[in-house]
Amino acid sequence: MFPQAYGKGDESSLKVYCHGRRLRFGPILGLSPRRAVGRCAWMDGVKPDEPFSDKLARWLDSDAPKTLGAMNDVFAGKSFAVAIVMLMAVPALPLPTGGVTHVFEAITVILAAQMILGRRTIWLPARLARRDLGVTMTGKAIPFVVRRVRQVERLSHPRGAALYAHRLSLRIVGLLLMTLAISAAVAPPFSGLDTLPALGAVGIALSIVLEDVVVLVAGIVVGTGGVVLMVTVGAALYRVLKSLF
Repeated sequence: MFPQAYGKGDESSLKVYCHGRRLRFGPILGLSPRRAVGRCAWMDGVKPDEPFSDKLARWLDSDAPKTLGAMNDVFAGKSFAVAIVMLMAVPALPLPTGGVTHVFEAITVILAAQMILGRRTIWLPARLARRDLGVTMTGKAIPFVVRRVRQVERLSHPRGAALYAHRLSLRIVGLLLMTLAISAAVAPPFSGLDTLPALGAVGIALSIVLEDVVVLVAGIVVGTGGVVLMVTVGAALYRVLKSLF
């Protein structure tokens, strides 16, 4: 089935439908009507049971815009989780970042706050929504995420999927994600202490995509362990500095 585009007058009145569903476009999403039609063609190639890693890889290789704002239409109701997986994957890498990942953690806090408020779709300031993810993200971070997600998918299958259908559960998950993102952000630069909280956030967000409560529990355990480690190290460092002065 081919995408349908119709309207009268200028481009602002044009409507693009894909399989009966209206696709949004405009400068805020960084998406023109032509690219919206191209996105529908991308959607035609997606199989209903296609693993998330394959869907993410297909989106990465497609001509669809690589922006957070455009992610709403591509990943539908799971756009929050997909965005957080990609954003927190960078600070989750076991490498000293020197605080350069704070922008990713800040955006994650914004998205988590919207989950707590019960939003179903991502809202971001226009500048962030239409900003391209960049070569580092699309060329290195996301391919790394795809490879790791494929490893998890081999062991994962839907467990406790009903949990993710309740708004209260998603609000609680949003609170957990916000806590871990803030914890990763306040970790001392070059300490590596942001890795475990960020990795926990990735696991929790990924559990929403896979609808697997076991992955959720694993993410909570890893993230909590990271926060405890950070507090323990911070307390020890404080005692050392106090003894010196």
